[in-house]
Amino acid sequence: MEDLWTEKWNERYSQNDFAYGEQPNAYFKEQIEKIPPGRILFPAEGEGRNAVFAASLGWTVSAFDISAEGQKKAMRLAERNQVSIDYQVGELRFLHYPAEQFDVIALIYAHFPPDLKSLYHKALDTYLRKGGIVIFEAFSKKHLDYLAKNEKVGGPKDIASLFSIAEIKSDFENYDFQQLTETEIELNEGQYHNGHGCVIRFVGKKR
Repeated sequence: MEDLWTEKWNERYSQNDFAYGEQPNAYFKEQIEKIPPGRILFPAEGEGRNAVFAASLGWTVSAFDISAEGQKKAMRLAERNQVSIDYQVGELRFLHYPAEQFDVIALIYAHFPPDLKSLYHKALDTYLRKGGIVIFEAFSKKHLDYLAKNEKVGGPKDIASLFSIAEIKSDFENYDFQQLTETEIELNEGQYHNGHGCVIRFVGKKR
């Protein structure tokens, strides 16, 4: 399963065009511009569009993904934008980030395999300092209805990989939510996120 998962993303990111475009996610951009720069972590960062944007604002950026092809694209994008990012390839459990070192963790369409997603959220929490912020946008379980009408909007096709507000509250129980909502949005991000979708967005502050 892990090899198939890695192959899927390597194949997608090996294309010339950026799968989800080169511009940052709109919700992430809106939220990160409100926060003074510090240290930020991007799990499942793909081709680096959000990491590079954060670096351009003065953030010290760490990122990881299972895809070596994603890393290559991210480093090219960083070089083109004349910024520096630390981007590692591998699964979270092998990366050994120090505890409580990040001011922000940005989970932007970080759809981990169903058996790992809650475990990863709990693990990532240990890397965020108290008072740190999580910025999150990903497809909700209601998104399957949108996907059935338009495959170009993208996202996982199995409900277990999607999110509910109840799951978010459970995974991030030690957070004060500044925003937590399930909402319909219009996506226009590269080749694979186009059309109406349903997402969960939240900004949470760690207690």
